[in-house]
Amino acid sequence: MHHCPYCGTKVKENELYCIKCGKQLPEDATERLINRKSFNKYWYIPISILALVILSAGIYYVIMQNQTAEASDLYNKAEESVMGGQYGEAKELLQSALENSKEFKQADIALTYVQEALKIENSIEKANNYLKKQEYQKALSLINDAENSLSNYNGNAVTQLIDKLTSKRNLIKIEELKHKLNQNPSINDMKALLWEAESIKHDEAAEITTDIRNQIVDYTFSKASENLNDKQFSDALVIVEDGLKYAPNSGKLQSLKTTIDKEKTAFETAQRQRIEQAISSAEEERKLNENDAIELVSVNVENNEQDKLVVKGKVKSVATIPINTILVEYALSSKSGSEFLSNEVYVYPETLYPNEVGEFEFTHFDIDQEGKNINIKVDKIKWYTNQ
Repeated sequence: MHHCPYCGTKVKENELYCIKCGKQLPEDATERLINRKSFNKYWYIPISILALVILSAGIYYVIMQNQTAEASDLYNKAEESVMGGQYGEAKELLQSALENSKEFKQADIALTYVQEALKIENSIEKANNYLKKQEYQKALSLINDAENSLSNYNGNAVTQLIDKLTSKRNLIKIEELKHKLNQNPSINDMKALLWEAESIKHDEAAEITTDIRNQIVDYTFSKASENLNDKQFSDALVIVEDGLKYAPNSGKLQSLKTTIDKEKTAFETAQRQRIEQAISSAEEERKLNENDAIELVSVNVENNEQDKLVVKGKVKSVATIPINTILVEYALSSKSGSEFLSNEVYVYPETLYPNEVGEFEFTHFDIDQEGKNINIKVDKIKWYTNQ
């Protein structure tokens, strides 16, 4: 096959000129066999461009790799700052990480959380200011809103911040509770405050809960005892059962409840037996007094933490059989000897066995005097036996 030595186009042996470039073909046919297609110098341009692009891509890749590594290092440092509660510092580190790697999704998410955490820190500070002003509900509202704003986040850092908010909420509730207790609340208000105190998971709140419960027990015991002494057994039982709702483990109230039930039964039985016992009652009373089954161990008057007057004492059974429903009658008088009050109180536990010691206690909520200025005298002690 023959070719034009100038452009390389195929030509026939008998052709004198190239049909493409138009140049005269060599007379020597052998020269037509050589393909002299010349190299186009303009091919240097695309080749050079391609080489430049490859070189630029390599340089860009190296730069991006370095930026990604630096962004990752900044992100790790930001995580440490977040766990340490240094949200401002973490924000700056994350912003720098995103400047190095704009497609760093984790850093972008973390930055959103840190910005939210900074808002929460500001809310906590505002809550502290409301707390100082005793505006407890406003402070609690800020804390609740702050916690709700974290509902879409999770992880150790989030848990740590939620714990901080919970601790602040408990502190606010405790301060609000103390404030209410300082306002001399009624017994019904005290019952409501008991539930509030129990809902707070804090050591100080537990102490307040115990104090409130003890006050409810003392008040319940005193009011129920007054009704019991007036033979209002149903009313006394209602009061005790209501008190047990707030102090179900109170041995003092449980014992009084048992006493009320037995006193009610004894009173009803006594009514039926009143006529037949009328003749022998004097002799039975004499024998009962002669038995002298109870020994007074101690009795005193003092003021409790609420500055209420409390009568406390102990008795001992010197009987040879179990005795129950022990009633102590006492009188209060001034140091000059002027008696101004008499009262009765039941001993607990309700049943005493031989040589066993029982206690009695009564809180006088309506007497505003110092216990050291009052004398107490036990006038009589009554009891029942099962025989």
